[in-house]
Amino acid sequence: MTTSQETETSPAMTAVKPLNRSNAAAAPPAPVRIVHLGLGAFHRAHQAWYTQHASDGAQWGIAAFTGRRPDAATALSAQDGLYTLIERGGSGDKFELMTSIVEAHDGADVAALSRLVAAQATALVTLTITEAAYNLAADGSLDLSNPAVQDDIDVLRTLTAGGQGDAATVTAAGRLVQALAARRSAGTGPIAVVSCDNLANNAIAARAAIGGLADVVDPGLGAWIAENVSFVGTSIDRITPRTTDAEIALVAAECGYVDSSPVVTEPFSDWVLSGDFPAGRPDWASAGAVFVDEIEHFENRKLWLLNGSHSLMAYAGQLKGHTTVAEALADPVCAAWITEFWDEAQANLPAEGLAIPAYRAALLERFGNARIAHHLAQIAMDGSSKLRMRAVPVLKAELAAGHSGTGAARMIAAWVAFLRRAHQSAATIADSAATELVAALKLDSGADLVALMAILDAQLAGDAAAVAAVTVLADGFAAEDGAAQG
Repeated sequence: MTTSQETETSPAMTAVKPLNRSNAAAAPPAPVRIVHLGLGAFHRAHQAWYTQHASDGAQWGIAAFTGRRPDAATALSAQDGLYTLIERGGSGDKFELMTSIVEAHDGADVAALSRLVAAQATALVTLTITEAAYNLAADGSLDLSNPAVQDDIDVLRTLTAGGQGDAATVTAAGRLVQALAARRSAGTGPIAVVSCDNLANNAIAARAAIGGLADVVDPGLGAWIAENVSFVGTSIDRITPRTTDAEIALVAAECGYVDSSPVVTEPFSDWVLSGDFPAGRPDWASAGAVFVDEIEHFENRKLWLLNGSHSLMAYAGQLKGHTTVAEALADPVCAAWITEFWDEAQANLPAEGLAIPAYRAALLERFGNARIAHHLAQIAMDGSSKLRMRAVPVLKAELAAGHSGTGAARMIAAWVAFLRRAHQSAATIADSAATELVAALKLDSGADLVALMAILDAQLAGDAAAVAAVTVLADGFAAEDGAAQG
């Protein structure tokens, strides 16, 4: 094992101590200037890493809030926000003590969120809340039929009217609208909201969710957000598998302290941003981030080539008995399917400026790193929202060009076959649209496939050529699965 120079504790310590700023001899925490929603492993391996490595990172502390559960905040708070980043390369591990998160909060603590967002020192809010948490309809607007969105509208209308009550906002957009209302009242000026989620046009999605909700609740607040909140789009990339007990034990042995919340990641990282920061930002460029005027093609390169192949492996790979990305890639059949899909995706991206051949070669190297146990079951979650961004655009573009779109259709077919198998075995479907998916799966064969495709994209479900292509491929997966079961 190798240890990076950033590690400030010694493996030679005679006793394993709990991790905190005192035991780690860490510098005093930086002032909070960034608020983050979505305190998960990816944020801690990506935006928190870029902030720590920025030339002025010591001036930019992060206050991070969890999403659905308080567990991560509870664990990190006990460690003064500190944790270990394990960079897992093919030849060994490097350990870095991370200090950029200086506060960790339960996402349900909207009072703390409002106080911090309203603070003069806070310059930006970053988001890693996952695709489903934006609660957008198929047309990209806020889904006003969503019960959680409706509940937040009721709560926010009461609060903006000066009322009181025990109810609290529960969606990410609802909590942010409440916090931005506090900033408006405090008069602390413009702020940037930076979406770091895997969806195309994520700045537009964030604006639709947050601005759209504010417009419905209070047009005056909506107008203030339109004038004072900059929505920054990003393309983000760093594979971050789940941490296991083995990593916790490894950190204790190598670093000499007990860390309940280490994060494992790959050596590679990438961050492309586009937008304005009216209240300033860290010098992320000094840590390797790239700032561009137009980001859509970078987003699609990543969504289609990396995330698309991940989803293809998640469903097709599991149907073939594989459990990790590295296992699926080592299967020649899965590898050929990835190449097929990549060829289609590449045909619908600009030939210049994206270095796609080199990007594809780097992906193969990254996926083949067997020391990163990136589990397919983790990637398979929330497929209904992910495939809208990863498979649907490529398939529609291929069909419009008169091509078969077999690679993209295969991804959707594998998802359908995966869901059918889960439904037949009464397994839980880990998807924010699980209710709709289960209802579709109860239909007769054929009708279920069309209904599932309609959840992804109504136009695609009405395209006879698309339905036929997905049907043939899904039936092929079912036949292969049946032969394996037999």
